[in-house]
Amino acid sequence: MKKVFPDAKAALAGVVKDGMTIMAGGFGLCGIPDTLIEAIRDSGARNLTFISNNAGVDGAGLGILLETKQIRKMISSYVGENKLFAEQYLSGQLELEFNPQGTLAERIRAGGAGIPAFFTKTGVGTLIAEGKEEREFDGERYIMERGLFADISIVHAWKGDTEGNLVYRKTARNFNPMMASASRMTIAQVEHLVPAGEIDPDHMHTPGIFVKRIVHVANPVKRIEQRTVRKRETA
Repeated sequence: MKKVFPDAKAALAGVVKDGMTIMAGGFGLCGIPDTLIEAIRDSGARNLTFISNNAGVDGAGLGILLETKQIRKMISSYVGENKLFAEQYLSGQLELEFNPQGTLAERIRAGGAGIPAFFTKTGVGTLIAEGKEEREFDGERYIMERGLFADISIVHAWKGDTEGNLVYRKTARNFNPMMASASRMTIAQVEHLVPAGEIDPDHMHTPGIFVKRIVHVANPVKRIEQRTVRKRETA
């Protein structure tokens, strides 16, 4: 199977449709598949559900899909950096399923492992627990959370080979590996594309069996979400 496509538009051709559920890797603006997100915007697909830790920021990441109102629902953990997200949610234009961050990560991991549901103490006795099954184990209360599985996962990797084996770099790994295993089709954008066999198997984070399509995106723009610097000390 030829997995490498000439560009993001070609990689998404015939795949993205109205009403789909899509996982998008990244944390804030770190490790986000921005080129694939732009291609989804250009596809015109609407009423999309996105599973992502957050919704990017205004004008970047998933924020560009909020501008075009292509997202109907977000399944997220943190959305505090996006004013447009808040406006659409408060006005009823956008549906939100909020998750504690660890619970979101485990729901995705569970989906990729074929686990339909699990029990966690996180959220017991809060709004998070409303409407969810509750059970007691060893004298402690737990709530049931469902695993998550998407139609498509879009991820960003530092390096990938032509067979789809992926390596993520440092904190840009974040949600990408677990999302790559939790959908019917994973599409990866990679900064460095190498021939099959050049990546040490011990260094692979995502095996190529999970990845169906690859786009080479050399030198992507890496935005800084929050720039914090200390004042220069003076003598």
